[in-house]
Amino acid sequence: MRQPVPPRYRAFAKSLRVDSTDAERKLWSVLRAGQLDGLKFKRQVPLDGYILDFVCFEARLIIELDGGQHSGSAADLVRDEHFRAAGFRTLRFWNNDVLEGLDGVYERLRIVLRDRDPLSGEN
Repeated sequence: MRQPVPPRYRAFAKSLRVDSTDAERKLWSVLRAGQLDGLKFKRQVPLDGYILDFVCFEARLIIELDGGQHSGSAADLVRDEHFRAAGFRTLRFWNNDVLEGLDGVYERLRIVLRDRDPLSGEN
């Protein structure tokens, strides 16, 4: 079900898509256009007052790329719990993981997606 998104969140998400980090651009290059197991990912999606780096609604999977500012972030724990309670799984990767080891990140995503239970919606 679609939720209305306040214009300020929509504008902010759009600006984040335009000004993506190097890590976000690199990961998007392998997520876009159904390249990962035919699944549709979206980037910089406003949802429930948060902006998600990447999300696949079909797989109920959120991918967040983190820089040093996220180290030990209590706000990230609250956010992850919010979406876990809504039936999403959140995977977090450090920017360096993507920039220096995209193949490993991609393989981790494929394993998580392959092992999810399509009947329960859980990963």
